[in-house]
Amino acid sequence: MMNETNFFSVIVPTYNREKVLFRAINSVMNQTFSDFDLWIIDDGSTDSTEHLVKEYRKHHPLREKIFYQKIENQGVSAARNVGIQISEGKWLAFLDSDDEWLPDKLFKQRKFIDERPDIKIVHGEEIWIRNGVRVNPKKIHQKYGGMIYKLCLPLCRISPSAAVIERRMLLSMGNFDEDFIVCEDYFLWLKITSLFEVGFITDPLIIKYGGHEDQLSHKYHSMDYYRVQAMYKILTTRNLPEEDKQATLKEIYAKSEILIAGYLKHNNLKNLEEIQRIYDISRNLLKEMGC
Repeated sequence: MMNETNFFSVIVPTYNREKVLFRAINSVMNQTFSDFDLWIIDDGSTDSTEHLVKEYRKHHPLREKIFYQKIENQGVSAARNVGIQISEGKWLAFLDSDDEWLPDKLFKQRKFIDERPDIKIVHGEEIWIRNGVRVNPKKIHQKYGGMIYKLCLPLCRISPSAAVIERRMLLSMGNFDEDFIVCEDYFLWLKITSLFEVGFITDPLIIKYGGHEDQLSHKYHSMDYYRVQAMYKILTTRNLPEEDKQATLKEIYAKSEILIAGYLKHNNLKNLEEIQRIYDISRNLLKEMGC
């Protein structure tokens, strides 16, 4: 079993990503900060992932830091949660298997944590590569630190690959919600940012790759459906301050209105009734608040 003094447990969920997985693994093993253990959680891959990881671990000089666990295919949330459950690090660091860490990522985050022991989550800037070309993120994707709940409502402001989270705080949030097949990270960030300040490092910490076919955002196009679900769940489970409650309702209202128009235009009635109900509730609550 791992050394209990490990500060970070690094969790890499993967599914059929044998072609890029080792870029991610190598970026962890090449960190300048060494107080970590690495957990690769194989979400039921059917390619050569298992064989390749076991061979990698067998021959790596730091193999005692590397752990591999294969589970039945249940999705990225379940894979991350398994890693959380079986690891023991004081802080948890996540890396999607199609992304890459820069060498001093963990060093910079540990330094930030030491300087700000009140902070329970730290993320940082990103380098974006799309279809092999570096691109500049749009202003709507700008990253922030502080009390950023309202900024997190329109879209996901924190990448799992860039974040480290104190274990005790994450467990108190209920980990990743496995009911969300996408936007599971968006929902977690809403839960966290509604209560906690977020630490932010202005230096790039990761390289985030996009444009490949197996991205979940390519598979599930209507991300706002899941964002509306997440916001409504926050609204009904959190005692939000009035300002945050109003901002949440306005975002639900705006996204639901667009979703409903799209459902009616394309005669896609599968989720219409559910979103219509949430839309009506948000509209009525906004009226009661004088908005």
